[in-house]
Amino acid sequence: MSTITVSQDLIAAYAGQFAGSQKRFDQARASLAGGIAHDGRYLKPFPLYIDHADGAYKWDVDGNKLIDYAIGHGSLILGHSDPEVTAAMHEQLDRGTHYSAGHEMEIRWAEQVQQMIPSAGLVRFTASGTEANLLAMRLARAYTGRPGILKFDGHFHGWSDYLIKGEKPPFENSHQPGVPGDVLRTVAVLPPDDLGALEERLTQGDIAAIMVEPSGASWSMIPLPDDFLQNVREIATRQNVVLLFDEVITGFRWAPGGAQERFGVMPDMTTLAKILAGGMPGGAVAGKAEIMEHLLFKDEQGWNATKKVGHPGTFNGNPLAATAGSMCLKRCENPEVQQHCDSMAAKLRTGLNTVLENEGIDGCAWGESSVFHIILGHRCMNRTAADLRSPEGIDPATLKSSGKSGLGNPLALAMALEGVDLFNAGGLLSVKHEEQDIDFTIEAFTNSIARLRSGRFLA
Repeated sequence: MSTITVSQDLIAAYAGQFAGSQKRFDQARASLAGGIAHDGRYLKPFPLYIDHADGAYKWDVDGNKLIDYAIGHGSLILGHSDPEVTAAMHEQLDRGTHYSAGHEMEIRWAEQVQQMIPSAGLVRFTASGTEANLLAMRLARAYTGRPGILKFDGHFHGWSDYLIKGEKPPFENSHQPGVPGDVLRTVAVLPPDDLGALEERLTQGDIAAIMVEPSGASWSMIPLPDDFLQNVREIATRQNVVLLFDEVITGFRWAPGGAQERFGVMPDMTTLAKILAGGMPGGAVAGKAEIMEHLLFKDEQGWNATKKVGHPGTFNGNPLAATAGSMCLKRCENPEVQQHCDSMAAKLRTGLNTVLENEGIDGCAWGESSVFHIILGHRCMNRTAADLRSPEGIDPATLKSSGKSGLGNPLALAMALEGVDLFNAGGLLSVKHEEQDIDFTIEAFTNSIARLRSGRFLA
């Protein structure tokens, strides 16, 4: 089994190779709360600071070249600085970045979402995935007249007061610093392996929408049971509850039409972000016209005052994000984009598992589509996300603790020293990741395992 104490040798090597990042982190803490702009970038003893990026690579302030598996937190499926996206953005910059008015690109962008996402009857843009989920909840409540939302253990839907509940173990913990208990009580959280409990909870009649990551929690880290999505679709229909797929990560990545296309299950509403905006800030809610009509102004007496859902937002559908997003989606319409990323991820997962087997290390790499996760110090009976759905699979709490708070921290340091930047003890791939990058990463993993063993992190 592993320990989680980072050896001084590993820290010293990391501090020496990334001295410029340490200097900037010390400077950042005087102005940025915690020295970071996103909790996911937290890393002990300090995070990396990047100077520039291109394709599948980024270079830190010390000039170290890293293969990037964070890849814009999953938004850059075309890689960094894609020439076509960049050229379109440069052209738009000369035309303006904010018109405070409608423009042609937002129409084109919405039409592309309609054409690609099966559930997209109508579309409304937001500035982020968190905002998209907030708007989707409000629409579901307005449509059904019910106050409650239901989600599942470990599923991440942004950092809003409502949906942060049940995201991390212990899942039953209802306390969230800064969030009123009255707000948390409007959201029910259930385990994703008890359909009977789900249907029983819905009979109480207060739930407006079921929210789910169709990949399973945290982009397939905790896989869903077989046929789960179809069963939930049937239950939601029986109970007249809105089914909402959070496709912030899976949208345009699991397939051109997202996870709903890949798995053949149609939700009532879909939330999108990341790839949607081509690496720029942006999100969207897409759904059935009868739900989305609650955003419309109408001449019907009393409608605008009592039924219309308010939705302002300074940067909703801004021209620069619309331009980047439209160009990105044009490319993502070609399924070869997703097929390449999936193929590279499968090769990487296989290679990482081969290293663990050859070295006799407890652990595994797994995932679906074009993502991967790594856990060390825990015996894995199976290797793929589909297999991990079995009752003998890894305990969900163990999976959720395998990030930077556990062995993911020294693993991230060791991999960075070898020229690889992971994302939460795993990562996502882009079209710019090629076979030589996968081979390099597998070798880096081999060297990292040796480094962790020498530091007595692994038996």
